[in-house]
Amino acid sequence: MAYIGRCFCGAVEVEVSGEPEGMGYCHCASCRSWSGGPVNAFSLWKPEAVTVTKGADKVATFNATEVSYRKFCTECGGHLMTDHPPLGLVDVFAATIPTLAFAPGLHVNYQETVLPMRDGLPKLRDFPNDFGGSGETMAE
Repeated sequence: MAYIGRCFCGAVEVEVSGEPEGMGYCHCASCRSWSGGPVNAFSLWKPEAVTVTKGADKVATFNATEVSYRKFCTECGGHLMTDHPPLGLVDVFAATIPTLAFAPGLHVNYQETVLPMRDGLPKLRDFPNDFGGSGETMAE
């Protein structure tokens, strides 16, 4: 299965293929600031499953740390994805892929939440152990 996502103006198109490695919500201040919302919905993909199929020359990168390389369109400023090299994954923002059936499995960085969500999903204080976090859960 392949899904096509676009930036806000449509100058950049991204194709993701197969199934995501995981989906969920991030509540950290960095993701909130970048997304412009109280929570960021993510879908994680292996890098080989993500291809810029249109407008690659219009994709710029901003990174404040070596953990996250945030990609956006230089025409409209629309956010596209974030490369996470230490994790070997790319977060293609769920809102960027309108035909993907978003099925979140957990919340990460819930200790920083500004929008408590009571949805029955696991709420991790930071990240799973596999991603260098504590793996600790929090109550809803």
